[in-house]
Amino acid sequence: MKKLQILFFVLAFVAAGLLSIRPLQAQVKGADVSWVTQMEASGYVWYNSSGVKQDVFTILKGLGFNAIRLRVWVNPSGGWCGKTDVVNKAKRAKAAGFDVMLDFHYSDSWADPGKQTKPAAWSSIIDISQLCTQVYNHTLDVCNAVKAAGVTPKWVQVGNETNDGMLWPEGKASTNMRNFAWLVNSGNDAVKAVFPSAVVIVHLSNGYDNSLFRWMFDGLKANGARYDCIGMSLYPSPTDWSTKAAQCLTNMQDMKSRYGKSVMICEVGMSWDQPTACGNFLKDIIAKARSVGALGVFYWEPQAYNWQGYTLGAWDPNTKKPTAALNVIASAKAPVAVDNLEKRSAFSVYPNPVNSNQVLVIKSNTGTKIQKIRIFNVNGQVIHDFTPIQSDIISLNQLKLVPGTYFVQIENNSEKVLQTLIVK
Repeated sequence: MKKLQILFFVLAFVAAGLLSIRPLQAQVKGADVSWVTQMEASGYVWYNSSGVKQDVFTILKGLGFNAIRLRVWVNPSGGWCGKTDVVNKAKRAKAAGFDVMLDFHYSDSWADPGKQTKPAAWSSIIDISQLCTQVYNHTLDVCNAVKAAGVTPKWVQVGNETNDGMLWPEGKASTNMRNFAWLVNSGNDAVKAVFPSAVVIVHLSNGYDNSLFRWMFDGLKANGARYDCIGMSLYPSPTDWSTKAAQCLTNMQDMKSRYGKSVMICEVGMSWDQPTACGNFLKDIIAKARSVGALGVFYWEPQAYNWQGYTLGAWDPNTKKPTAALNVIASAKAPVAVDNLEKRSAFSVYPNPVNSNQVLVIKSNTGTKIQKIRIFNVNGQVIHDFTPIQSDIISLNQLKLVPGTYFVQIENNSEKVLQTLIVK
């Protein structure tokens, strides 16, 4: 009966012309499999859940993954994750029906929060303008090679886990945020020159650390950085994943509201021998990402087993089959969205879902003043009616809403928008 009440109420607003109902774009459920060709060259094989040996891309597709992430190194040892290797994997991913993300490290090997080492060929360059030229040319070269292979990536990272910038010391953000912003712009501009519709991502680790993200993206904003999306890594333990996921949700909400950017969780992982905890975490973080409109979630190297000491994959080294943690991937579905017909993003309502004791924030995304706010229950009854002092951001507390589904109607001079609100 409750579901019918919600449906009738929503349909009434549709009939009144206030809402449209549309399916959301399929949520990204991705896997970074950058090691795969090197593992295959070393004799590694993979079995599906039924024990049948298959190409790992086929297995991942069957598990419900729909995107592949590939790291890009400049001149790596053995060629692994270099331009040719990346192009070959991108072609395989496309042939298997996956969307593709490129992840530029701007290094010959790993770039992460603890090390952002310049490629050997660039090591003597200390002039920031010359480094920007190298970033642009390298990014352009790889993107052109990928394009020539018939692949159009949907997302491109300019830097990997750049908590303190990249190409140290010149691009170290804590030393010179302007330099880092210029490097980001060089990568962004090269990507857009080849793939104008690609989403350019700036990626940090520790997605639960809001202070880190505010520091970085405040600094990039102040220095005119150009990018489209804020990327996060999140590697919790089996015992703290619930807390870290909740903190990550708050951070995602803040990033979207504070900077007007999309968000994506570019890396997650947990110990392969903790499949229950890992599965629960994956189910929860995918749902949280979906609730805030994040672009999606990528598992980092799920296919890795007994490989270079890495233990945070999701493959059983004994059976060479995926662990039960990955069973949740296929069941993660995109919901139906209820949107304003004329302007879908005129207002933000967050956090959403909200706990009954949390402050609810309503923000105008167009700078117009909010004149009226009403909150309805599923029966169409007005629960709260506010006529605030005109402002573009309103904080509401002591709403005392019991858990359930509500509708928030927001008005300004020209618009009346209705958004769903979930109270936990």
